[in-house]
Amino acid sequence: MDEVVIVEYNPQWAMLFEQEAARVREVLAENLVTQIEHIGSTAVPGLAAKPIIDLLVGVHSLAAAKQSAVSPLESLGYAYWADNPDPHRMFFVKGLPPKGPRTHHVHIVDLANPVWKERLLFRDYLRKHADAAAQYVELKRDLSRRFPTDREAYTRGKTEYVQSIMQKIRQSQRYG
Repeated sequence: MDEVVIVEYNPQWAMLFEQEAARVREVLAENLVTQIEHIGSTAVPGLAAKPIIDLLVGVHSLAAAKQSAVSPLESLGYAYWADNPDPHRMFFVKGLPPKGPRTHHVHIVDLANPVWKERLLFRDYLRKHADAAAQYVELKRDLSRRFPTDREAYTRGKTEYVQSIMQKIRQSQRYG
């Protein structure tokens, strides 16, 4: 069963990201990957999270990534979710029950796609605003209790909060 479990912050998450980013960079074509960023709650010091390291891989061409990234990432133990409903990213999962718990997600995104910037802005906002991070943790804990085995419902439940933070960011950029 693929449960939604929130755990306290683990300072090892930053190191685990660095190690996995190095492995991902090593297997993907040098001319494909431009940047790899740590995103998600494990990228925010002090934030409780699902213990899954999210890597955001920036590329110049998602089409090129679709041609060349699947096999190398599968060699690292990732499963490609070809039926991912978001056509603007490639999504890979490392560790799936019953083989073991999820440990990593790789999101491959074209750098020109607004998703690239939005994910980084959201992460950076939570890093700088402890009050927003605390509200986010409470929401995540509540959702994990309500939807312990339904990842999609858990994720949908966070959407309104994430959108409200993105609206604040856009307003501050407009008027700041």
